[in-house]
Amino acid sequence: MVKKKKKRRQLPFRLNILFFVVFLLFSVLILQLGVVQILNGDSFQKEIDRTDQDISKTPVPRGKIYDRYHNVVVDNEPIYSITYTPAKGVQAEDRLDVAEKLANYISMYNDKNKEDKLAAITMRDKKEYWYLKHDEEANKLLTEKEAADMKPAEQYKTILERIKEEEVDDLTEEQQKVILIKKELDKAMTLTPHIVKNEDVTPEEYAKVAEHLNELPGINATTDWNRAYPYDDTFKSLLGSITSQTEGILAEKENYYLTRGYSPNDRVGRSGLEEQYEELLRGRKEQIEYTTNKNGEIVDTNVVVEGQRGKDLVLTIDMKFQERVDKILREELKKVIQKHPYDNRFVDDALAVVMNPKTGELLAVSGQHYDREKGKFSNVAYKTLYDQHRPGSAVKGATVLSGYQSGVITPGQTFYDAPIKIKGTPEKGSYNSLGSVNDLDALKRSSNVYMFYIALRMGGEYNYQYNQPVTFHKEAFQKMRNYFDQFGLGVSTGVDFPYEGTGYKGPEPVAGNLMDFAIGQYDTFTTMQLAQYVSTIANDGLRVRPHFLKEARVPSASEERLGAVFKSVNTDVLNRIEMSQNYIERVQEGFRRVYQEPRGTAYTEFSGKDYNPAGKTGTAENEVYKNGNQYNTENLSLVGYAPFDDPEIAMAIIVPNTGVDKGDHVNNKIGERIMDTYFDLKEEHNEEAE
Repeated sequence: MVKKKKKRRQLPFRLNILFFVVFLLFSVLILQLGVVQILNGDSFQKEIDRTDQDISKTPVPRGKIYDRYHNVVVDNEPIYSITYTPAKGVQAEDRLDVAEKLANYISMYNDKNKEDKLAAITMRDKKEYWYLKHDEEANKLLTEKEAADMKPAEQYKTILERIKEEEVDDLTEEQQKVILIKKELDKAMTLTPHIVKNEDVTPEEYAKVAEHLNELPGINATTDWNRAYPYDDTFKSLLGSITSQTEGILAEKENYYLTRGYSPNDRVGRSGLEEQYEELLRGRKEQIEYTTNKNGEIVDTNVVVEGQRGKDLVLTIDMKFQERVDKILREELKKVIQKHPYDNRFVDDALAVVMNPKTGELLAVSGQHYDREKGKFSNVAYKTLYDQHRPGSAVKGATVLSGYQSGVITPGQTFYDAPIKIKGTPEKGSYNSLGSVNDLDALKRSSNVYMFYIALRMGGEYNYQYNQPVTFHKEAFQKMRNYFDQFGLGVSTGVDFPYEGTGYKGPEPVAGNLMDFAIGQYDTFTTMQLAQYVSTIANDGLRVRPHFLKEARVPSASEERLGAVFKSVNTDVLNRIEMSQNYIERVQEGFRRVYQEPRGTAYTEFSGKDYNPAGKTGTAENEVYKNGNQYNTENLSLVGYAPFDDPEIAMAIIVPNTGVDKGDHVNNKIGERIMDTYFDLKEEHNEEAE
């Protein structure tokens, strides 16, 4: 019997299809791996090794400020500083950890400011601290259902609101110290150094932090700087100030500064020349490129722009002269006060501006205020630009020139000086009846009546009769003011300072007020305006811009010498008064007679001076209101220049509110001593130069 062959069992068709599909899938996978390795391997490896480059800008010290003889007026004083530069991806928990460690080495307050610093910690600060220390417990204050309907910021806010105040009321002093430090760390921007503490950092704190930097990520112990003033308060109110590190840029100018490359915590000029010349003083920040990996860790640093401290300023001020002018004002003001010790309603300020009338260079600008309660003086030089006073007869040079140019008087014309009365108004006159006076006598002897006639004629009244009404064209007020404007009286002087007053213009254009205006007893002016006015007369009618800055210099590597000149300030002629040179010379001669001829109102102080001075005195009636009462007092003023034939110094002085007949010619005495001092110092400087 033949055996049948056993039939081979074949795989089902479906299983074959499955194997085939698996084969195809493996083939595709192998192909894809090949593509990844061969074609895209380099790009994927780069992604693994990817780094980011970021630029950090580090502030540099400000430029220094010097006087005209290169004496340091404002310097940079190095101080210890603790800074924090956070890396990318730093979280609140990380900053808290750093703050807790840093609290072991520094304190954010001292015995004097401890209460104020701790009081600055808000309830929100405390709750945020508690949240970080009790995150699991805090998160339970919000249900999952509530959280699902909220954005992360809303969740956080709600949790803080639900943390009970009693949870944070018993925080220890050490915990509050941590909160204060963390508040500063929170202000830091990524990869940008932020000062955590630079006030009162002790050598011990500095050393401890420096020793433990390895456990304080982002923290550095370095040096910062503060402004130092070798001349103490002298001229300081005009130098101005800068913001502190905690203040940073001024909030009201935030957009202005941020668009110019500043960081929020950069210090900037807050006032005075520090503010005026911020762009020069700020310097060029050091720019450091940080390379970080994808985890935010810094793997490399590179300085791409070297930092350079700000440019140095050389001022026109002579600090030796400035100190002596300050002293003169204090001494002369004190003499008047000592003569009238019980009349404490008046006499507390003396103001002076001294400048070169040809160049506009300000040589000394002084303001001294006496506090009767404290019995001490303070420097208020800014009042020479801010405070506006009636100057009295000091402006009569402008009045006479206005009369010439308008054609209402001619050189040599005379008027009889006797009291004038317009019907329905009080009588007005000079301090005495001076009889017949011409224009030069009117300046020398300070005739009010002569100026009244100029005002009346400019208003259209040529036939004045005692106690009769007058014709008056109101346009005369603006016409005379236009003449005064040409001297800088009533308009901006253009001085390089953030702010200056331009005077108050009286509102009632009537004949009597124009008469008062003509003798400096209606509109008000600043001491700086008066200095520009007399400089314009001294300078043959050329009005120049007064300025504090002489030049800017690039910073030098040597402390012994200044760097190269970056910018020089040249004489800036604003205008020439629209008046004949003969007219100007006529007023100049009148000013010379005031100082140098008998019966001149400044003759007593200036006669016989070899520096050949000229100028004009002034006394203005002024009302003072104190404690609901009105008191009559006087402003004493003086303007002058020297030498008469080739002026190199011009000055303006105002001593406001001296009381009636109590000023003891303090304006003239101050002016005499200032001019004497200037020419004495000139010899000293010449000897030093030789």
